[in-house]
Amino acid sequence: MDWDKLRIFHAVADAGSLTHAGDTLHLSQSAVSRQIRALEEALNTTLFHRHARGLILTEQGELLFDATRAMVKRLDAATARIRDSEEEVFGELRVTTTTGFGTLWLAPRLRALYDKYPELKIDLMLEERVLDLPMREADVAIRMKEPSQADLIRKRLMGVRMRLYASPEYLDRAGVPETIADLRDHRLICQNVGATQVGAGASLVKELLSHDIPSLLTVNNYFGVLQGVLHHLGIGVLPDYVTQDFPNLQRVLPEVESGEIPVFLAFPEELRQSKRIAAFRDFVQEEIIAYRKQVKNQAVE
Repeated sequence: MDWDKLRIFHAVADAGSLTHAGDTLHLSQSAVSRQIRALEEALNTTLFHRHARGLILTEQGELLFDATRAMVKRLDAATARIRDSEEEVFGELRVTTTTGFGTLWLAPRLRALYDKYPELKIDLMLEERVLDLPMREADVAIRMKEPSQADLIRKRLMGVRMRLYASPEYLDRAGVPETIADLRDHRLICQNVGATQVGAGASLVKELLSHDIPSLLTVNNYFGVLQGVLHHLGIGVLPDYVTQDFPNLQRVLPEVESGEIPVFLAFPEELRQSKRIAAFRDFVQEEIIAYRKQVKNQAVE
């Protein structure tokens, strides 16, 4: 197939419009239309249904679009590797992680990475959905479980546990619970059991809610839970790493915690030599070493 025609087809399928694709490709609408017709003739099939609302892919068009999408992602990966300097770290790095870890732990620490590599452009994608790294939906991921895909390089970073925390102001006002049963006299702030979250966190919440706690605030991410705790609304279920940046929070019912949640860093095998990946990996490892030292010092105190 003609590579140039495939490139134009991909732009049209992605944009859903000859005009928008032409703007992206710096071609006239008529030139784009001619190339699409020529490709359809070469394949002896129809790739688009023409509607007043725009263009809709046919079944054959969907098959071809899946192929060109995979090609584009592979080319992006190759381009990223080619552009990686042997001495400098620059360009875009797409990082994905969960909303909680990204907002509460990673984002506040990125200044150290930017100070060292000011020309780095980080696209931080925070969502619970696991993005497909081999298909180039992201370059590197930090996830709360070991990745299952075989063609990924992975490294275990640390373990996290969900625990109960409250502000000193709230505890001064409402009292300190001594048993789980005492939580009935408090407001619990947590994620809903049905919300997307790590299994160990959901199990802990389910156990707590079995004690018929009458006052409850549920939020769909840990950043929201933390805001409720910081504003003295109640006792929150939070990851233990929040104590590094919010040392005034008091742990409640120290015997209550989730099972350990492993935190993994992963990236595609094909990006093994990427300077950007190496810089990000080293930065995260250095921050975790600092975090562990602080936790150890707090335990000694």
